[in-house]
Amino acid sequence: MKNMEILKPHDRPSIATWIPLSFQHVFAMFGATILVPLLTGLSPSTALFTAGTGTLLFILCTGAKVPAFLGSSFSFIAPLIAVTASHGLSYALGAAMITGIFYCFIAAVVRFTGIGWLDKVLPPVVIGSVIVVIGLYLAPVAMSMASNDSSGNYSLVSLSIAAVTLGITIVSNIFLKGFFSAIPILIGLIGGYIFTLFMGLAFPGSGYDIISFQVVKDAEWFGFPKFHVPHFSIIPILIFIIVSFATICEHLGDMVVTSKIVGQDFYKNPGLHRTLTGDGIATTWAAIWGGPPNTTYSENVGVMAITRVYSAWVIGGAAIIAVLLSFFTKFGAGISTIPTPVLGGVSILLFGIIASAGLRTIVEAGVDYKDKRNLILTSVILVVGIGGGKLAFNITQDLSFELAGIALATFVGIVLNLIIPRTKKA
Repeated sequence: MKNMEILKPHDRPSIATWIPLSFQHVFAMFGATILVPLLTGLSPSTALFTAGTGTLLFILCTGAKVPAFLGSSFSFIAPLIAVTASHGLSYALGAAMITGIFYCFIAAVVRFTGIGWLDKVLPPVVIGSVIVVIGLYLAPVAMSMASNDSSGNYSLVSLSIAAVTLGITIVSNIFLKGFFSAIPILIGLIGGYIFTLFMGLAFPGSGYDIISFQVVKDAEWFGFPKFHVPHFSIIPILIFIIVSFATICEHLGDMVVTSKIVGQDFYKNPGLHRTLTGDGIATTWAAIWGGPPNTTYSENVGVMAITRVYSAWVIGGAAIIAVLLSFFTKFGAGISTIPTPVLGGVSILLFGIIASAGLRTIVEAGVDYKDKRNLILTSVILVVGIGGGKLAFNITQDLSFELAGIALATFVGIVLNLIIPRTKKA
């Protein structure tokens, strides 16, 4: 791939190179895209379908000028889990659907006012702190998956599976080069799965024999994603919309990085309002089919940086492959056999990376913590978000309001940022 000719967004490669180039992007997004539904109780096959079709919608919205693949968003894992537990899956999907529409509203505001107001509402110190909360808020979930059995009790077997999976993922991330360095999560999932399968066959009855292929045998060969009827409630919608401010900022960052790699300013052409609209439409579309909210994937940006292939046609080919895989029902059933400790192993690293990305945002923005204002903002956001902060009260006898976790931390951060006076520089 080192000698591969640079392909710009509008360039169409030959069929001989088109298919393998597209498959590279499928492998890059695959591990992360299926992990979100596995963690939140959604269908991996549906997630592949909505990621593929959502990417095609994004390409359409941007006039095929922006080479970006859209997959399952990790930032919405916690809201999906929390809202599903308190209100039900249909309400989580309804909230995600409205969030996509909210993206489009923000896109319209950006179209006519620019992005200066976003910088004032969500400066790097708030964005970075919230992203740290997103990662660490999920840390107990990762450790529970890694160290408990199916009954919720501590299991040394589960911990060993998670440790091997984590080890493989770390080694892959550090030592593998080129394209393989872009898919450590997928390699970790495969390695942990093979380890568990081998140990289960070698030591039957030891606790390692937790993989069952009965669900694969029972599944039909082919099927279609099922339409989900979303339900709407103000509290889940507010939770998702507040969290979406952080994901909108992630989108801004992704567009900056992609612009630098490709050598074109996507903020201007096709315009940030069009990329946000594409992201929003893809998220609403995903919710209609029961898939997790979508977001632009940095994994695929990494593949483009390695190959110097920026063709929207290649991204579109990857999207079509993802859709075709989603119709292969036995394939989706096979994914569902991945043991929970394996998912826990990769989640330890993955959720930590999310938190680290928040720290990186703060460091790269040059946030000065000698400034008491910045110190206060980060301190309050972290404690409210990670410490289980909750704002709850009854509106009527049958209607209650509750804002907690990431959503409350984001809300508090935005409010404090707007009301605490800025330190005057000498």
